[in-house]
Amino acid sequence: MSAPVQPSDLRVAVFSGNYNYVRDGANQALNLLVGHLLKQGVTVRVYSPTVAKPAFPPTGDLVGVPAIPLPMGRSEYRMARGLPGATRADLEAFAPNLVHVSAPELLGHRALSWARARGIATVASLHTRFETYPRYYHLSILERPFERMLTRFYNRADQVLVPAPGMAAILRGWGVTSPIDIWSRGVDHDRFSPARRDLAWRRSLGIADEVAAVGFLGRLVKEKGLDVFAAVARALRQRSAPHRLLVIGDGPARDWFAREVPDAVFAGFQRGEALGRAVASMDVFFNPSVTETFGNVTLEAMAASVPVVAARATGACDLVDDGETGFLVPPRDAVAYADAIARIATEPGLRQRLGQAGHDKAAGYRWDTINQAALDSYLRLMARRG
Repeated sequence: MSAPVQPSDLRVAVFSGNYNYVRDGANQALNLLVGHLLKQGVTVRVYSPTVAKPAFPPTGDLVGVPAIPLPMGRSEYRMARGLPGATRADLEAFAPNLVHVSAPELLGHRALSWARARGIATVASLHTRFETYPRYYHLSILERPFERMLTRFYNRADQVLVPAPGMAAILRGWGVTSPIDIWSRGVDHDRFSPARRDLAWRRSLGIADEVAAVGFLGRLVKEKGLDVFAAVARALRQRSAPHRLLVIGDGPARDWFAREVPDAVFAGFQRGEALGRAVASMDVFFNPSVTETFGNVTLEAMAASVPVVAARATGACDLVDDGETGFLVPPRDAVAYADAIARIATEPGLRQRLGQAGHDKAAGYRWDTINQAALDSYLRLMARRG
């Protein structure tokens, strides 16, 4: 009988479409996972497109993969041109016994093919609902073909990792038959805390203490539901709830969004303690996105005791208990969103109760525990393969 597989037995090659050149929730999770793996004795090497001035330093050993800018006005993102000779040679020399791919693009497909041809264990993690993107660019006809392509991709992996049970159910509904485990997400409870609330900072932005700050947090791209947010902003103007829209983040759709919500306060991109302060200084967090597989920003708001109003979709449905930590609303119902936001804004007791319940629930999401679950999934996969 062979000895159990240990973390130190693992040599993991991680493939990412964006490991650190543009900051987002997916690559934050990957960097934290790699840090945990390294602390547990796993040998890790990361392969991803790179740029001269990345958004943040990478965790672990990063190998750049040649890539070209994405078209359609999204040139801040890079698309790798498969697995070129130099990258393949580096991979051969590294000699992984497990390959983890995190995006269903050409690099991920080629990495899976390389591993399968050599009998190497493969894991695919899901971070974004890419099949929903076409609807924001008037290409909804492509949604079903995207689902079929994604199903094929995840069925090529020995193990699939998703952040929440709701996403696992969706994959099963598509026809994904590969084993699925949960690799959830955590939150920095020091950074995202009600203690970070700062009324003086709000005042400096022109938000009065008695006015409810209705916050948006995220990259300003249309697939985050910015059109819905704008429609809700118009609906809120028809209500008597004193409020001010507070937008945290930046991105290529900023100018368009600013024209759609001219009364909003744009605080720009925030990071570190400044980000924690911005989130805790909200009174309502509004997340209309349906592209999330988990909703890191939703969890961060909950940790800061901020009630959430979100789309009844993957991500939020696994986090928000409707009527207890916030409200879930049909994804494009601007009137229902405005009603929920106005209710929280005008009922301080409700706002406090929802916020406290969200804070209590978020306390259970710890990165070390969550990343250990991903490592445990690796070890179970290796054990199954003998």
